[in-house]
Amino acid sequence: MRFHRSEIAFAVFMLLLFAAGGALFFANQSLAGAHTGSLDPIHSAIRTYLYATGGLLFTAVAFGTFFIYPQIRSTMQEGGKLREMTQTLSARSETLEQVALTDGLTGMQNRRYFDDALKEYLEEFKRIEKPIGLIVLDLDHFKLVNDTHGHDVGDEVLRQVAGCLKNFTRYHDIAARLGGEEFAVVAPNMEMEQLTKFAERIRRAVADLVIQSGNVRLKVTTSVGLAVWDGNEEPDGFYRRADRMLYQAKRLGRNRVCAA
Repeated sequence: MRFHRSEIAFAVFMLLLFAAGGALFFANQSLAGAHTGSLDPIHSAIRTYLYATGGLLFTAVAFGTFFIYPQIRSTMQEGGKLREMTQTLSARSETLEQVALTDGLTGMQNRRYFDDALKEYLEEFKRIEKPIGLIVLDLDHFKLVNDTHGHDVGDEVLRQVAGCLKNFTRYHDIAARLGGEEFAVVAPNMEMEQLTKFAERIRRAVADLVIQSGNVRLKVTTSVGLAVWDGNEEPDGFYRRADRMLYQAKRLGRNRVCAA
């Protein structure tokens, strides 16, 4: 049976508490043995402190056993479920036709994979009652890039933005190119505050990119819409809510994050 590092650390912590408790017990016994008669006030106070410290150690052991350790186990189980889901999705992409699930230009997952993954994540996270965040991104004035510099430069922009998203997302996130200059990220276990910070980091990273293609050197920005699943929405409704926030970011001047 293999133990996680956090379980080993917890076991060591509990052993130290027990060792401290044992030391207190022997100290108390030694003190009692040294004074078989009535104890003077100083020794009485010391024994009182020893009993109080022992009580605190017992409380710490009980708290660790009945509260901290179940939390560790629960966190590990949730992490295991995420890994299992990611492995399931990865196995599916290997067994199905790769071309059908991968965007040929950027190497990211495509819209079909995104739709399937989002549906599966919502089903699972409804069961375990955990949040899911959705980020929808659209590059600003991308048509102007194609019209001014040509589609080869536009393709290089898409590839570099895709690389940026891959670098920023976690192993169990789903990052996909939905089509054209639109991308999306499914971010499990993120409430709105975390999701907003995550999206802002991505937005800034895209804005900091310098795309070099031949003699052309340019920068791009992206508008971002966010939503956190309410626990009941269908995948289409969840996506549309994030998409509405994306268009609000466009209306407010682009290169910004808007949240539902």
